Amino acid sequence: MLTLKFIQENKEELVKRLKVKRFDAEQIVEKIIELDNNRKSTQSEVDQKQAEMNSLSKEIGMLFKQGKVSEANEAKSKTADLKENIKELNNQLNEISKELDVEVVKLPNIPHLSVPEGNSEDDNECVKEGGEIKEIEGEKLPHWELIKKYDIIDFELGTKITGAGFPVYKGKGARLQRALINFFLDEGEKAGYNEVLPPIVVNEDSGFGTGQLPDKEGMMYHATADNLYLIPTAEVPVTNIYRDEVVKEEELPLKNMAYTPCFRREAGSWGSHVRGLNRLHQFDKVEIVQIAHPEKSYEALEGMVAHVENIVNKLGLPYRILRLCGGDISFTSALTFDFEVYSAAQERWLEVSSVSNFENYQANRLKCRYKGKDMKKPELVHTLNGSALALPRIVAALLENNQTPEGIRIPEVLVPYTRFDIIN
Repeated sequence: MLTLKFIQENKEELVKRLKVKRFDAEQIVEKIIELDNNRKSTQSEVDQKQAEMNSLSKEIGMLFKQGKVSEANEAKSKTADLKENIKELNNQLNEISKELDVEVVKLPNIPHLSVPEGNSEDDNECVKEGGEIKEIEGEKLPHWELIKKYDIIDFELGTKITGAGFPVYKGKGARLQRALINFFLDEGEKAGYNEVLPPIVVNEDSGFGTGQLPDKEGMMYHATADNLYLIPTAEVPVTNIYRDEVVKEEELPLKNMAYTPCFRREAGSWGSHVRGLNRLHQFDKVEIVQIAHPEKSYEALEGMVAHVENIVNKLGLPYRILRLCGGDISFTSALTFDFEVYSAAQERWLEVSSVSNFENYQANRLKCRYKGKDMKKPELVHTLNGSALALPRIVAALLENNQTPEGIRIPEVLVPYTRFDIIN
């Protein structure tokens, strides 16, 4: 969330910049500033009365020592009144603070100055294209027909066991899935990321820390008996490793990666664009996360984009990199680049990664700070994350783009992991 100091000092610029995200912030900002001013004045009054009560308490002891009993009792009476008054003011302060917290989390992150104007994904800016879109030999089948033809992924069996959107990977399909996970992790290790294996369920504090709660709970599976949430992405547990932490400046950047299954309810999704592997309720993903110095976070973002591009290149997939416009960028992100790969049989682009800089928006919710030797007090870090990569649409594109009359060819870089070079 945005800091109160920033909101107070940049009211007009904040309202202007959030219009790029198609968010009208004027009334909320006004209310936040009013509540914050009220909070400060109430706190000042509490401090003043507390100081007065402390002074009287010292005076009472002196008066009793001097034998001035009536004056001491009068001072005690004033102290009792002050104590009651302070209690009432603290109750007011708590109510103001609660209301302030509710309002502050309603504000999205400010978009970076490079975020283009726009209302939807149609207005995103293509900043780079790579790879070659090749013609398919022979019959051109979409992946949902290929997986039946070669019996490598079973949607009907997944529906029987759980429900729609929970496929069962079989034989070479399962081995391809495992191969991609290991390949992505090995590439991450080469790029300096430390592997962690976090829990795949999180508590409310973790959901709040990265911005999934309080307003996106409908997107997550909720284990109500224990009030825990299945993770929509490894971003949530991995970033929360640093919740309520002060890290040393010289340790930055902190680079972690994790493979996890991810769970998304995706309520209301239907149509041909979500057929097969295009959209699932459970899928595998390798996530990269950085905790960075504020002055170097955009340098870190460039490195993360280059890392994802390198992986896609090695898989031999045609791709494009999009800078998301204001109307398509997420609530918490300051700047996001999406990667899309071309699906030859579907003849359309499929999103396979989002790489984002959240600046200090998540860090303020997480209370994640850094401190250097010459710093008087800790300051907020910047957080970044990206998919490197999400598997379902990568698998869809690999199957479709590499189909031949003899079978589906496996990219050379994956053969040491799959231990086969064709699915037939």
